[in-house]
Amino acid sequence: MTCMKLKLNPIHKDLALRFECSVATVSNIVITWLHVMHVCLYKKFLENQIPTRHKNKTCMPSSFSPFMNCKMVIDCTEIYTEVPSQLDKQKYTYSSYKHRNTLKGLVGVAPNGTITFLSNLYVGNTSDKNIGKHCGVLTSFLAGDLILADKGFLIQDLLPPGVLLNIPPFLMKAQFSPEEARQTVTIARARIHVERAIRRIKEYKILQLIPQNLRPYSSMIFQVCGFLTTLNYPLIKEVEDRYFCE
Repeated sequence: MTCMKLKLNPIHKDLALRFECSVATVSNIVITWLHVMHVCLYKKFLENQIPTRHKNKTCMPSSFSPFMNCKMVIDCTEIYTEVPSQLDKQKYTYSSYKHRNTLKGLVGVAPNGTITFLSNLYVGNTSDKNIGKHCGVLTSFLAGDLILADKGFLIQDLLPPGVLLNIPPFLMKAQFSPEEARQTVTIARARIHVERAIRRIKEYKILQLIPQNLRPYSSMIFQVCGFLTTLNYPLIKEVEDRYFCE
């Protein structure tokens, strides 16, 4: 029942009819098993289980050949939520980028496309930099590690000593130089995998719109759905034969 709710997001009355129980029972079961899955799956197998850059090298795709010391590719994603009834919450969840009320989370993937970090969800007007600062992801990096990110992650001043950040160059003149254009393409070829991972997470239809009654559990929903995508077929076929290397 809970997996159906996460993947297909049928209304509770539909689930009640299918499983021959009351709507209240459906709500109790879904919330209870959401907590169980969060503890037994996400917290046990994904939280604080970020592989080292040396382990990443055992299954590094060719698109990361210029970034062999990359430990993680990070990006933020926004998830629509119902408009809150309180005016202050309407203000804080309103995203100027999406022009809707959203919740926002950070996703980190290893170079082989495996999700290795999922933050809690923040209100939609939170910047990428502030999420990176407060979600705890930066504490997992050591000197020599490289982070690939989008232009919104201006976090150089927040990084631990010796940790490197690689983001696409900013357009400071009429057009990119040939070297800047090559650099942009090279980073984009590596960064695309985090966007593909995010797309997989959002295939769980419950994340298409978080209703008000589920907003207190939105971070758990996001993290459980993210973990479940790690059970899918490898995101990058090139590294399939090395996917389970020790």
